[in-house]
Amino acid sequence: MANEEQAIKALGARAAYNLADVNKTKPQYGAITPKWLTKLLEFKGLPTGIYRVNKVVEGDTPLDVLCSQTKKSDIIPDGYIQYEEEPREYRLNSISTIINVNTAIEDVYSAPYDQVKEQLALGIESLRERQESQLINNDDYGLLKNVADSQRIQPVQSNGAPTPDDLDELITKVWKEPSFFLAHPRTIAAFERECTKRGVPPVTTNIAGGTFIVWRGIPIIPTDKLLVDGLKNPKSQSGKTNILLLRTGEAKRGVIGLYQAGMKNEQSRGLSVRFRGIDDKGVASYLLSLYCSAAILADDAIAVLEDVEVGEYHDYE
Repeated sequence: MANEEQAIKALGARAAYNLADVNKTKPQYGAITPKWLTKLLEFKGLPTGIYRVNKVVEGDTPLDVLCSQTKKSDIIPDGYIQYEEEPREYRLNSISTIINVNTAIEDVYSAPYDQVKEQLALGIESLRERQESQLINNDDYGLLKNVADSQRIQPVQSNGAPTPDDLDELITKVWKEPSFFLAHPRTIAAFERECTKRGVPPVTTNIAGGTFIVWRGIPIIPTDKLLVDGLKNPKSQSGKTNILLLRTGEAKRGVIGLYQAGMKNEQSRGLSVRFRGIDDKGVASYLLSLYCSAAILADDAIAVLEDVEVGEYHDYE
């Protein structure tokens, strides 16, 4: 390089680099996902952190009624609608972390990007990622855990590949205004292969800034929190997972997310950022806390297709 620079008698690139400005990005965190579930799920803020789901003890018809042009009797049936005596209560769970920032680093290296803001932004994204995972997989309130037995089905094909017939069967379970399917990206790809094999490729739609495939008018939303063989990013070509179909919204007796409303130092929905002070080594500390849960208001608000195989491929020639 030195010989070449001397040969052309001009300033070399290495020396010139020291005078050049460098365009920089904000920290890029590869684990961040769109988190479509928390964007599309209806959330309800709680003032006390407790949500009680009062249900009616239902039969085919809750009350006998008199309905006839010609009355067979002059007596109008009477009765009442029975409520559950021990309704379920949901208590918000906390997801927390602490971010430490060296104030000397903050003072010297905060241009063009503020080091505290960038650290907090990545910490918040981490909490939001965990929130979406907990909404699906939490042992207490997670959606997978709380699907009623009557709302669980198995794939039609013996190999477990997700077919249009399977999604149609899910729709029969959640037929009252279903909102969206939820599946791992690998599962969506497996379903598209099955559709292609049958000559019925699904169409697409745009929702909340994203493009999704649609089956029977219902969007299929991707999330890597519906794990494949217990992993977000499985290494094997094959693997088992689940597909969910949800109806969301309190007014529709659907699935809703829960969060703590009116928090001090609230940064965004259900999430607070509190400054904890600076220690004698000059390290500033911030507490990030997020409170969340989920409730299924009626059994038919959610259904799951279990033991779905994502590794089935076809020869289209």
